[in-house]
Amino acid sequence: MFDEYVGLYGARLFGLCLKLCAHRQDAEDLYQETWYKAYKNFDKCDPERGVEGWLTTICVNTYRDMLRRQKWRGLLVRFGTNEQQDLALANIPEPVPPDYTDVHEAVQALPGKYRIVVVLYYFNGLDVAQTARALGLPVGTVKYQLHRARELLKRRLEEDG
Repeated sequence: MFDEYVGLYGARLFGLCLKLCAHRQDAEDLYQETWYKAYKNFDKCDPERGVEGWLTTICVNTYRDMLRRQKWRGLLVRFGTNEQQDLALANIPEPVPPDYTDVHEAVQALPGKYRIVVVLYYFNGLDVAQTARALGLPVGTVKYQLHRARELLKRRLEEDG
């Protein structure tokens, strides 16, 4: 089954890799890494939700990981010795995660029909069509509910300062 997906989606996936990466070698590495991760996590794939979208998500996330690694690699090359690198890394403070408590509280305060749409769309990463399918609603209804929920959230967050 997995080989069938490689045949069906391989060319498009490689095209995406070429568009994301500046160099062909990087695109080839991204392509291979994407298929490796897809194979490793094949049990998490739901063909009814769309294999191509699942592969695209893996590819984009893998690309982001590659960019983060390249950014750090470029930074670390500036140090002359491993000891200097280790000392610099040891002195980096722990990042303070952003506090989204007010946003989560505002989402929890939404009426149920709006809250579930927001959670599926923004927190679970479903697109509008997937959200509509999951809730058994027309796409237009989901779009309206998302629009209305954003208005309610904006109003509440502005009131809270």
